[in-house]
Amino acid sequence: MLSIRLVVDPAVGDTLVLPVRPTEGPVQPADGATQPADGATQPAEGPVHSAGEAAGTLVPTWLDLPAELTAEATALLPYLDQPGAAGAVHRSIRPLLTPTRLLLAGVGDGDEAGWRSAGAGVARAAAHESSITIAMPVDADPAVVRGLAEGLWLASYRFRMAASDDGPAGPPALAEVLLAVADPEPYRAALDTARAVAESTRFARDLTNTPSSRKTPAWFADQVVAAAAGHAGLTVDVREPDRLTAEGFGGILAVGGGSAQEPRLVELSWQPADARTHVVLVGKGITFDTGGISIKPRDAMKLMRKDMGGAAAVIAATVGAAALGLPVRVTALAPLAENMASGSAYRPGDVVRHYGGLTSESTNTDAEGRLVLADALAYAVDRLEPDLLIDLATLTGANSVALGKRTAALYSDNDELADAVLAAAGAAGERAWRMPLPVDYTEYLGSEIADLYSAPTQGAGSVVAALYLREFTGDLRDRWLHLDMSAPSWADGNDGELVKGATGWGVRTLLRWLATQPG
Repeated sequence: MLSIRLVVDPAVGDTLVLPVRPTEGPVQPADGATQPADGATQPAEGPVHSAGEAAGTLVPTWLDLPAELTAEATALLPYLDQPGAAGAVHRSIRPLLTPTRLLLAGVGDGDEAGWRSAGAGVARAAAHESSITIAMPVDADPAVVRGLAEGLWLASYRFRMAASDDGPAGPPALAEVLLAVADPEPYRAALDTARAVAESTRFARDLTNTPSSRKTPAWFADQVVAAAAGHAGLTVDVREPDRLTAEGFGGILAVGGGSAQEPRLVELSWQPADARTHVVLVGKGITFDTGGISIKPRDAMKLMRKDMGGAAAVIAATVGAAALGLPVRVTALAPLAENMASGSAYRPGDVVRHYGGLTSESTNTDAEGRLVLADALAYAVDRLEPDLLIDLATLTGANSVALGKRTAALYSDNDELADAVLAAAGAAGERAWRMPLPVDYTEYLGSEIADLYSAPTQGAGSVVAALYLREFTGDLRDRWLHLDMSAPSWADGNDGELVKGATGWGVRTLLRWLATQPG
C-alpha cells in the first residue's frame, strides 16, 4: 500500500501539490473539463471565467515556497474551469525547473470530504510519479489529513490476477506521499485511523473482487482466519456442514445444498476488556449466485462474485475495529454459501426450517440471501445477546431502482440508531437513505403452509425483503437495522475514491459508527 508520511520542511522533489479553494464557496467539477487518461484536468485555451468571476485561491500552507512559484500558480488559476472544485486536479509541466511538475488540487470548501476528493484526484493525476509532496494548509485540522489520506489510499487501490502488471490496469508507480506540516504530532492519530480504515476497506474489496472459482465458502473462511491471526484479541469460529446440520441452520444448508462447495458460517469476534456495548454485524455471503433453479439470465450473473459484499464488509469492519482498538465488543457473522442449480438444489415451493424454528416457503430460489441471513439473525438473537444488531446485504435490485448506484437503502424502527448510522455514512462518504417499514405490507409475507413466504410477489421488493428479515430479529426488533447495499457495492468506473470494481461499501460507515459507541 502507498506510503504516506508526515514531514517538516521536506526537500521538494519533482512533483509538488498545492491545494486550491474556490473563492466563492464549494464548486462541483465542471462538465466541460477535459480529462486525459491520467485523470488530470487540463486548462482551456484561455481564461474561462467572465469578468469579475471568482478564479480560485491558493490555500496558505506551511511550505516555504519561492515567490516566483506562488506567482506562477496564482497566474494559472484564471485559466482553469472552476478552480478549487473538490477533486479537480490541474497538472502543469515546468521543464528545467524545480519542481518539474506542479499539481493544483481542488479541495472544495476544505472539509474532510473535500480533501478526500482531492486525495483521490491527486492519486490518479500522479499515478505515474514515484514520490510527491503535498503542501498542507496552515489551518489544517486532523480531519483534513484523514480525508486526504483515505482518498489517496482508496483511489490508488488495484486488484490484479494477471500474469503481468503491464498496461493501464496495472499498479500505479506512486509509492510515496509526503505531507508537509509544521508539526506532525497533531496529525499522527488521524493518519493512523485513515490507514486502518483504508486497509479494512481494501480487504473487503479484495474479498469481493476475487473470482468465485477461487472464492468458495471454505476459501472465504480461511481468509478470515488468516486476517484474525494478525490482530490480538480477534477470535474465529467456523461452522462446517455437520455443525450447521446439528444446530439447525436450515437456510444456509438449503441455499448451499446445490453446490459441490459446502457452506460455512463464520463467526469473528472482537472483545476488548471492559467493553460495555455488544454489536453484532451480519453480512450476506453468497460467494456466487446463479439464482439456483430460478436461474438468472447470463448478463445478471456475470458480476455475482460480488454477492458476498455484505459479508466482506462486516468481516473487514470487525478487523478494522481491532486494528483501531475500539472499546466496543463486535461480533461479525458471515453465512457463506454458493447458490447453484443442480439435482441437490433446493426448489421453489420447498419449506425451509431456520435456526430457531421459523419456516419459510421458498417462492424464488434467487431470493436466497435472505434465507442465509435469517439463520444468522435468529442465531445472533438467541445466542449472542447483542445490544444492537445490524445486517448488510447485496439483497435486491429494487434498491438500485429506487436509489441509484451510489446510495444504500436503510431500514430500521429505531430512529436513534437510524440517525446515527446515516450520520456515520455521511461522514464516511458513503450514502444511505432511510426507507419505510409499512406495517400493512407484512401481510404479503403470509404463506399457507409455512410461517413466511421468502419472496412475496406483490412488489416493493427491497421493503418486503427488509420486513422478512425483521421477522427473525425477535426481541431485538427495536434495536435492529438493515442496509440493502447491492448497487453501491460495485463501481462501474473510477469515481472519486472508488475504483472500478468492488467498493467495500459499508466498511467506512460501520467503523465511523462503531467509533461513536460507548465502550
